[in-house]
Amino acid sequence: MPPQPQVRRSFLEFLKSFIGIVRVLQILLGAGLWVTIAANKYEGSIHYVLFVAVLFWLLTLAIFILTLLDKQDLVPVVGGERWLLSNVIHDVVATLLYLSTIGIMIYKTQKNSYCNLDVYKHHCLYKVYLTASVFACLTASAYLLSVIYGSCRKCR
Repeated sequence: MPPQPQVRRSFLEFLKSFIGIVRVLQILLGAGLWVTIAANKYEGSIHYVLFVAVLFWLLTLAIFILTLLDKQDLVPVVGGERWLLSNVIHDVVATLLYLSTIGIMIYKTQKNSYCNLDVYKHHCLYKVYLTASVFACLTASAYLLSVIYGSCRKCR
């Protein structure tokens, strides 16, 4: 049985909306961050970066799917009328934790900058950490955009 035209239209409307586009960006950039880190050898404080990236990737994916299916009313305590506020709080916490991951990634990148030479023959994580730093900055920016947009919608 094909999907109802009204359901298909709400899918497309959400995906074309500002918040839908930003959620897709958050999911893609967050996945880029944790895949970049997980595909390489990592240690120490990078575990925290990976934890934050995977946690918020999963939470954002769940929020995206619930909103896409228009099932936010089924979520106890934070759904229904509180859904917008819950999204804003999620995005604020994600932005703050991603800011700390940016600091960690920049520190690790600078710490490994010595091996960014053509003559250095050993395995070096400089380019991995630099790529992860860029992904962390872009993801934090996407969450910040979502905070600003959600706050403006909440204040109306």
